[in-house]
Amino acid sequence: MSETGLSVLVPVYNEAEVLPLFLGRIGPVLASLDMTHEIVFVDDGSSDGGGSYLAALLATHSDLKLVRLTRNFGKEAAMSAGLAYCRGAATIILDADLQDPPELIPQMLEAWRAGADVVTMRRKTRAGEPWHKRWSAHLYYRLLNRLSEVAIPPDTGDFRLLSARAVQALNLLPERSRYMKGIFAWIGFPTTEILYEREPRAAGKTKWGYSGLLALATEGITSFSTKPLRWASGAGLAVATLGLAYGVFIAAKTLIVGDAVPGYPSLIAVIAFLGGVQLITMGILGEYVGKSYLEAKQRPVFLVESVAQSRRSSGKVSSEERHRDLA
Repeated sequence: MSETGLSVLVPVYNEAEVLPLFLGRIGPVLASLDMTHEIVFVDDGSSDGGGSYLAALLATHSDLKLVRLTRNFGKEAAMSAGLAYCRGAATIILDADLQDPPELIPQMLEAWRAGADVVTMRRKTRAGEPWHKRWSAHLYYRLLNRLSEVAIPPDTGDFRLLSARAVQALNLLPERSRYMKGIFAWIGFPTTEILYEREPRAAGKTKWGYSGLLALATEGITSFSTKPLRWASGAGLAVATLGLAYGVFIAAKTLIVGDAVPGYPSLIAVIAFLGGVQLITMGILGEYVGKSYLEAKQRPVFLVESVAQSRRSSGKVSSEERHRDLA
């Protein structure tokens, strides 16, 4: 049985600048609730002093838990770590940058009490983001759903509520390559969607550059679909068919008309085209082989350096919790 009514999971990586603002916003919201609560911060190897700032708060706040990872494992791993330590009957995943308003927590809890195990928060707008990022995100979610074998809610980030049994199901999944938006959708359970206006970042700078977003997008597609492999096979078959047809055409034309075989320019163009198709196909195949390689090594998704909890908080961090990792 859960010891806490609500857990708020907050993955943190170099967010020292925004943490005081975050605590100032979420504090009154949680205080207004008619249920017990805890805030579970996961320090994902921060180097800006954010982890030390949170550790100092444990002495003055009664509802905090701090999970510190041994290094930066990435947000997907940090969320997985936090879910392993959340004890609430409901868990809300919330970023510290305040783009997702904490004031929506009561509305999410209302949907949960109405019977939803998962409450997804779909963005109506993405304030503070350039048009090309909004446009590329829109296209990506549509492409992902065309490819994925599981329906993944579009325009939906990690901001959501999960019931205790949904969290338990997530903690059972053993894979190392963890695209959490897809995993959230894969577990199923009754789901409710809430639309909201996303706000600009309150302070600090985003940690997601385009290279990181592209890597995450590739992770999402290859984690939940094998269609790229089929497309690669289809492209190879199409190119082989075109090559065969072109070869027959050249042979027939030479026998009938007597024209010379085309020279080097056309030959080089064909070779370059075939080489490009082969390299793209090998790259797609390599993504899947690489995933199998990572899974075969069976390394844990994250390693925990320490777990600390407010002294005045109800319940104690058990020995098992102190040394828990996700194998």
